[in-house]
Amino acid sequence: MSGTSEGPTPATDLSRPSVTQSDTTMCPSTEPAATAVARQAVAAAPPAPPRSGPGGPLPAAALTPMAQSAPTPVGFTGLAQRPPAAVPEPPLPEPPFRSAFSAAPLAMAVVDRDGLVVSANDTFGTLFGGGPEEFAGQPAADLVDLTSDARTRHAYHEVLRGGRARLRCARRLKHPDGHGLWVQITVAPLAPESPDVLLSVADISARRELQSRLRHLRNHDPVTRLPNRTLFFERLSAALEAESYERGGSGRIGLCYLDLDGFKAVNDTLGHRTGDRLLAAVAERLTRCADEAGHGRTSAPLVARLGGDEFALLVEDSTGTEQLAELAESVLTALQAPFEISGRRLSVSASIGVVERHAAGTSATALMQAADTTLYWAKADGKARWTLFDPERNARRMTRQALVSSLRAAVERGEFALEYQPLVGMDDGRLRGVEALVRWRHPQFGTLTPNRFIALAEEDGSIVPLGRWILATACRQARRWQLDHPDEPPIFVSVNVAVRQVWDSDLVADVAEVLAETGLAPHLLQLELTESAVMGSAGRPLQALRALSDMGVHIAIDDFGTGYSNLAYLSRLPVSALKLDGSFVRGFQHEERGGTAGRPSPADEVIVEAMVQLAHRLGLTVTAECVETCDQASRLRRIGCDTGQGWLYSRPVSPDRISELLGDRC
Repeated sequence: MSGTSEGPTPATDLSRPSVTQSDTTMCPSTEPAATAVARQAVAAAPPAPPRSGPGGPLPAAALTPMAQSAPTPVGFTGLAQRPPAAVPEPPLPEPPFRSAFSAAPLAMAVVDRDGLVVSANDTFGTLFGGGPEEFAGQPAADLVDLTSDARTRHAYHEVLRGGRARLRCARRLKHPDGHGLWVQITVAPLAPESPDVLLSVADISARRELQSRLRHLRNHDPVTRLPNRTLFFERLSAALEAESYERGGSGRIGLCYLDLDGFKAVNDTLGHRTGDRLLAAVAERLTRCADEAGHGRTSAPLVARLGGDEFALLVEDSTGTEQLAELAESVLTALQAPFEISGRRLSVSASIGVVERHAAGTSATALMQAADTTLYWAKADGKARWTLFDPERNARRMTRQALVSSLRAAVERGEFALEYQPLVGMDDGRLRGVEALVRWRHPQFGTLTPNRFIALAEEDGSIVPLGRWILATACRQARRWQLDHPDEPPIFVSVNVAVRQVWDSDLVADVAEVLAETGLAPHLLQLELTESAVMGSAGRPLQALRALSDMGVHIAIDDFGTGYSNLAYLSRLPVSALKLDGSFVRGFQHEERGGTAGRPSPADEVIVEAMVQLAHRLGLTVTAECVETCDQASRLRRIGCDTGQGWLYSRPVSPDRISELLGDRC
């Protein structure tokens, strides 16, 4: 019934008539065939005999622009054109076109330029409850509500004056029997030169009802009958618009974003049908929670299923985080009771991310990202709980993500640098070696220490190219010190190696290539692996460690004493050094239980002494980390530690500072 130039009639709120403007040119193919035929019939028909009505007999000229013109034959595809006639002719019998107008199933009426009904067909009378002759002389706009809004009223008058080709709009009318119905109204000129217009009224109630049902199906979840993701985001976007917090509301918005814990196991073991019934039961409880939360308030929270086992409760005009916290608690409580599904008792819990903030300055995307992040925190913190969005925690997460995304490119751009911390002989205080410590000169976050990015590099695999660069740079620097200080005993360089470097690259080949390229002797290179990584070594890692040891490279276990501490591995691994974890050395400063403040605890000293003696028995050297005081250094020296590392001797420094320390004593 509509052409491509006009578009479909938009969905309209039942409480307010809507108007759809038409094109400025007539398009016969876009109107109902009955309307086109009737318009041609009325335009082409000669004057009909006078009729009697409430307003008296109607003139024959009422339905035709020129009552005295001679009729011209007209077909279904063209509009009649009447040449002016000087001599009036007697009326002819009513042609079949007028019969078609009268019997048409589409309600139609001819309206003059003053907006008064000239004549109507039987369908029009049936639709509005009366005989067609009863409407003659009545204002057509009042019958079909064309003046309720200024836009429609203006368009209607433009059509009457000939300044507009057509008006098409939808209206909600009341049928004589009392029920409401939706109609589509079309007002168009009767003929190019006619002073009258044709008003047609089509009942579109069935179509509107179908559209409403389709919209409901499109915006609601078939399993739970809750609003779906589409409708949820429509409501969320509307709530975030400026008008939503400029009409006396709180100006705030809250969201509980929840995910069922362990729901996948229900689907996998009991089937999707049982899973769907469980989702429907969960939806009922969430709806009850929302209704209770909305008691005494303007509106209840919107409950929606966003997909899978994810639900959301949207609180418009929230009063603060306490309101959202109470809602989240009520949801957790409501889900605690078991569900009776298909003869089985099923128990589920939920993790909930809670976000509450000012509506101004936020967006639907930002709100959902915050809710999703907070939901992840709730699951990571142990599930079956709710977690409130924390801006600081989120900032750390965003920083972490920014570092991950730029790690590989940073290696290629050369944003990393090495600093070196001395390893000093406990017996003579001379510099024996250095540990290479990588720093990231980040353009945005400044200088970052390894604890900020090494774990991230191990996760995404960028530790392999980064570790290869560290190895080459450290060996090249150690060789340069050796050449610059030929009179001093050469110092070794210790480089940390991640287990992933052993698995994802040929570490043995990389080390051999670097040593050959730099000219550094193998015994001047020490590779450090953590205790947890070394103690479980088997297969390829163990083979690599043995190959490196056979090459002459020293292998050290870092942070010894905090991992497995499986001493049986020490006799089977090609290890040459142990680095005691700093917690033991720091324990030297702790007071003994029940003792005097400032006195060291003897337990840590006994443990360190035992580990040092065991290591020496196995032919291993021992390095104590985190040495900060001379008292610690003297006690470690008495225990028998070979080397010390810590701020007592030096913080990590540049290569030039190491050159200055060569030959000095502590």
